[in-house]
Amino acid sequence: MARKGPTPRPALRALHEVGDHLATWRKLRGLTQSQVADRANVGRGTITRLEKGDGGVSLDSVVRVLRSLGILESFLRALDPYESDVGRLRSDQQLPQRVRPKSLRRHDG
Repeated sequence: MARKGPTPRPALRALHEVGDHLATWRKLRGLTQSQVADRANVGRGTITRLEKGDGGVSLDSVVRVLRSLGILESFLRALDPYESDVGRLRSDQQLPQRVRPKSLRRHDG
């Protein structure tokens, strides 16, 4: 699937922040990029790209790297909607099977 325009600035900032955090985790663990790459079964270039905030790295590779650094469970908890205030408030509601776009037309009447 082709991209639909340039990456928004907030997303670019987040990519760089994620890269910085991954580099810090790697260093806290005392691992080289090559060691993380071997443990994650990805190329060292993938680790370099991730740490530089390259958004073109596959989600599969990101998850492998998170696992190799021992932080996959924390990542999954952070993404869990039921760990958020909104998710907890709405946890008793049944989620719809599909979400359809809301009509943008005004109803005059």
